[in-house]
Amino acid sequence: MKETLRIIVPCFNEEANIVDFYHEAMKNEGYFADNDVDIDICFVDDGSTDNTLAEIKKLIKKDKRVCFVSLSRNFGKEAAMYAGLELKDGEYTVFMDADLQDPPSLLPEMFEYIKQGYDTVATRRVGRKGEPMIRSFFARCFYKLMKKISKTEIVDGARDFRMMTLQVSDMIMEMPEYNRFSKGLYGWLGYKTKWLEFENVERRKGETKWSFWKLFSYSLDGITAFSTAPLRMASILGLLFCVIAFIFILIIIVRALVFGDPTAGWPSLVCIILLVSGVQLFCIGIIGEYLAKTYMEVKKRPIYVAKEIGYDHYSSSDF
Repeated sequence: MKETLRIIVPCFNEEANIVDFYHEAMKNEGYFADNDVDIDICFVDDGSTDNTLAEIKKLIKKDKRVCFVSLSRNFGKEAAMYAGLELKDGEYTVFMDADLQDPPSLLPEMFEYIKQGYDTVATRRVGRKGEPMIRSFFARCFYKLMKKISKTEIVDGARDFRMMTLQVSDMIMEMPEYNRFSKGLYGWLGYKTKWLEFENVERRKGETKWSFWKLFSYSLDGITAFSTAPLRMASILGLLFCVIAFIFILIIIVRALVFGDPTAGWPSLVCIILLVSGVQLFCIGIIGEYLAKTYMEVKKRPIYVAKEIGYDHYSSSDF
């Protein structure tokens, strides 16, 4: 009995890359056929405003191995990946980007390691050619910071391009977190993982949808999801400034008793008050980030809303 490899492809305004991705991925069809494995491609249209969905539907008419989920709006890449997992089952699953920055040519090599007994085969970039320098700098800083403050392994340069067995994908489904950070979830799960390195591949067509601020927000999601160190830092800062404030109170009292001039030094006192107030607001902001994540989780809203689903020449919009 043949097994199935499902390729999950989150898409947001990728109309120029859909057909190219399909053809590049299907170049591996012969290899997987020799290993008694069928390939399915599941596109997840994450609320695109261009003709991405139309291009996917053209493919579905030609090839029944193509399926899609169209979300009601843009929920983000993490939600789109989860939607792809929920659509169809397969013995093996791989996440890939539609922009071809995840080389489909690596799929056979990844599958070879799966056959050797690895549970997941993950990829990481060893260079960031073509990426803005400031983005590369902050990305490296993020991974260094996570390595220090989190017990969960998050590898520098790790991509979402990852192949996994059914056991691993099922476990990912068992973690329906609203604030998702998949790179951390994989590290938290563990499992036997093989890392493949490759040079950065630039987008074939179109422009990246990840702005600096989107990446910054995503990094905050990762920090708050897999580390409580910022909360601990806020507590330590609070304790430290309480001690400093107590010392200054003693100094002011002694100064007033000895020199009889309690008003002297008020400019420095104002600076201290402003500094302490700033630290307090900073710590409240850290607590607010964690509280906001908790607030979103306890609402129990769905991770995504599917507007239309299509597979095997069948399409339904009753969702």
